[in-house]
Amino acid sequence: MALTAAFVRTVKNPGRYSDRGAVGLQLYVKKSGRSYWVQRLTVNGIRRDIGLGSPPITTLAEAREVAFENKRIARAGGDPLAQKRQKAVIPSFEQAARQVVVELGPTWRGAKEAASFISTMECYVFPRIGGSRVSNVQSSDVRNIIMDVRKTAPTVAARLQTRISAVFKFSIAKNWRTDNPATSSALALPKPTHKPKPRVSLPYLQVSGCIHAVNNSHAWVGTKLAIEFTILTASRSGEVRKAEWCEIDGDLWNRPSEHMKEEIAHSVPLSERALAILEKAQEINNESGLIFPAPRGGMLSDMTMSKLIKELGFAADVHGFRTSFRTWSQEQTNFAWEVGEVALAHSVGGKSERAYARSDYLEKRRLMMAAWSSYLTLPRGEVVQINA
Repeated sequence: MALTAAFVRTVKNPGRYSDRGAVGLQLYVKKSGRSYWVQRLTVNGIRRDIGLGSPPITTLAEAREVAFENKRIARAGGDPLAQKRQKAVIPSFEQAARQVVVELGPTWRGAKEAASFISTMECYVFPRIGGSRVSNVQSSDVRNIIMDVRKTAPTVAARLQTRISAVFKFSIAKNWRTDNPATSSALALPKPTHKPKPRVSLPYLQVSGCIHAVNNSHAWVGTKLAIEFTILTASRSGEVRKAEWCEIDGDLWNRPSEHMKEEIAHSVPLSERALAILEKAQEINNESGLIFPAPRGGMLSDMTMSKLIKELGFAADVHGFRTSFRTWSQEQTNFAWEVGEVALAHSVGGKSERAYARSDYLEKRRLMMAAWSSYLTLPRGEVVQINA
């Protein structure tokens, strides 16, 4: 017979009551009066009894729906019990993301990338979908996150999509889901309206004047020395602010990989003026090991350096002096393009090309940095072309 909701609600007599149909659904009533849904099913040639819950929590309609799905899986050669167990262990999105870092992190560029991955997830993603099973997250969930982040941090939003997508790719490989809801086609995002602005730089003709203004200001001596050293070495602010005395070897500054953007160790030849700055910096040497410590100890902030430049009337970012250097080397010298790129700690050529061309152009860069230093000591406005 076909069971009815009323019968399921009122039956008290112990026994097994079959629901009409070919899915094997039964209501099992015990002597205590408690009842359970059971499905008798043949899975891969073996008869199995599969529990489907108890009324009234599991209704007749729900039990039938699950029973039909189990029958479909079994007919296709699958095991509904195995699939149920697998579903029970599917992690949350946050758990999956943290597993990505553990399993795939060693293949990334280093601890910095792993920390950045988790940091952006903790800030923007985990509060929204971290607790949801990774199999239940939809494209609409991801799209809402990306669109909201675009409003305040558009450059982060692009990285975030890539990182969320990586979690879903990992989940597909672990058989936790079958699709990636973070692909560009799935999200159908509009083109971003934000265009990143390049760092503001000074024309190279004005750089020596800027150094002169910095050195004659009333700023902390460590700040003034750090700015000039940054300009002379065409370095990033963070590389100079993290610089330690143990990295100096004669006229070479050997920067460790953990201080570099591309996480590749890099040596910088130091001009006579750069060495003179280091000698001056010995006067503020403390126990921190930092070459250019902050006035009250610890590391100088990028904001401190940038603020001084702008307060002196120069509309430029500290990072922009690298552009000033690069433009000077292109317009005022005959140094090869790749020498200038390596001086900026940029990778030159493709992966296969770098595997064979391993020169770091150290001697040529030594000449280039000396030429840059000499140019900056010329009377302001004077231009002399320098040959490599």
